[in-house]
Amino acid sequence: MGTVVLSIDAELGWGHHDLTSPPAARLESGRDGWATLLELLDTYRIPATWAVVGHLFLEECDRAHATHPIADEWFERERTEWDERPDLRFAPDLVRAIHDADVDHDIGCHTFSHVDFGNDATTPEIARAELVASLEAAGSSSVPAAMTSVVFPHNNVGHRDVLAEWGFTCYRGVGPNGEPTSALRTIGNATVGTPPLVEPTVDEFGLVNVPASIHLYGLSGPARRVCERLWEDPILAVVRRGIDAATKGDGVFHVWLRPNDLMTDADVERLQTVLAYVARRRELSGLDVRTMRDVSQRTVSRTRPAMRT
Repeated sequence: MGTVVLSIDAELGWGHHDLTSPPAARLESGRDGWATLLELLDTYRIPATWAVVGHLFLEECDRAHATHPIADEWFERERTEWDERPDLRFAPDLVRAIHDADVDHDIGCHTFSHVDFGNDATTPEIARAELVASLEAAGSSSVPAAMTSVVFPHNNVGHRDVLAEWGFTCYRGVGPNGEPTSALRTIGNATVGTPPLVEPTVDEFGLVNVPASIHLYGLSGPARRVCERLWEDPILAVVRRGIDAATKGDGVFHVWLRPNDLMTDADVERLQTVLAYVARRRELSGLDVRTMRDVSQRTVSRTRPAMRT
């Protein structure tokens, strides 16, 4: 029997703070989307890995972050345009809601301020500062969060050695087929592609790579509307096939999304349909539903004897 994993990039404004023109609709939907996600996960009893931007653990800050290696430019919007938008910069209430949920979620790390670890300009010093700041923010909060899982901003993997140095145990890698680069490729995957099951592996740093299978909102806008006029939502088609494949095989079907993906009623309906399908398959066939943390622990347990020989 395979496993379904759901991971969530919980970032609010930090996912867009470095853009010249942050998408207003996404910024304003983040908090409501977060609450809706938690409610639906509780309804269907589905645990998830919530990769939280570390700054969101804070209740306040000086906006200077003087000890951060790239403080001068990187936190400019926080000091200026978003000075009066604490709702985009802080979220201890939302992090607390994850911990207090009926389901046992995994609270992971999405770096401290959404720095791209795979960018050539991101040095080990910067990566280390991001991870340490996240751990310190979580450690000083009222929410117990022994973060061990990491989701890289922009899914751009980098500085895995630094992750291992600071006690993280797993990360969301890129699946064998990568992310769809166009609406056409996404539609092709939905109609003729193989369901993207993945296999977690232990890398050279002892970290478990739990690759992504699909972004639940990888197809949106006009392309999605056109497809839905012709046949069912193509993302739902491939997700159902992936879940079905997981009930028959030993792989992992790893779906990811962001709270700010839930901008419309149709977006919420897509998520609810997927969660209901996972819950039904779990009830009927015993489908395994786990967090990245769970999969990491299981993977290490299975590989440890082989590593000793």
